[in-house]
Amino acid sequence: MTSAEAIAPRKLSWVTGAREAVPLLGGYIPVAISFGLIAAQAGFNVWEAGAVSVLVYAGASQFLFVAMVASGAPLWLVVVMSLLINARHVVYGPNIAQWLPHSRWWPWLMHGLTDQIFALSHSRLPLLPENERLGWFTGAMLVAWFSWIGGTLVGVVAGAELTQRWPLLGEVMPFALPALFLVLLAPRFKSRPWSLALAAILLKLSGLPNAAIPIAAACGALLFLAVDANTRKGVNHG
Repeated sequence: MTSAEAIAPRKLSWVTGAREAVPLLGGYIPVAISFGLIAAQAGFNVWEAGAVSVLVYAGASQFLFVAMVASGAPLWLVVVMSLLINARHVVYGPNIAQWLPHSRWWPWLMHGLTDQIFALSHSRLPLLPENERLGWFTGAMLVAWFSWIGGTLVGVVAGAELTQRWPLLGEVMPFALPALFLVLLAPRFKSRPWSLALAAILLKLSGLPNAAIPIAAACGALLFLAVDANTRKGVNHG
């Protein structure tokens, strides 16, 4: 294989990753606009709100960050609470690490590991040749990241005008990202463990969070055991 032939799949993998991340924009942009609007209402200017989306890039943490800063909370408490909310990434990383080829770029690229990128990576990376995974992840995470930054800037500049012109938009935007995550999970609901996840979601939407939380926790443990068992079975058969 010539050097040109080796480079070609890598370039193509960037395009593939970017293209497959495009559907995520339907969830990212509305919520980012909502964040930009809230940040502007809290006194953040365009550059400050944009910097939060560039550097923090974590939906729930950003909303909490803005609320705590606006209320005058100490910086150390803001940092601690943001880290606690993002503690789930401690689970995300090891779960996809098995499919990541060695590269010095991964510590930087992991900044783009969001809930939706994790779900997409978890299903796509195992299907890709090893030499295409870095490019695919880079393309996917950049599309998602830039859409979030762009949506934030739109929210700061024009969010108030948009919601005044279309009031329903203000009510729909915050639900866009959870809806997108639900779509990513929906194909899994045919199995029993994943059906428990659906039950937890329905309980939460029905106004019964106290019942949903333990079911969701049990579901997470069961799913881990199921995935681990399937992985071990595949290794043994291999």
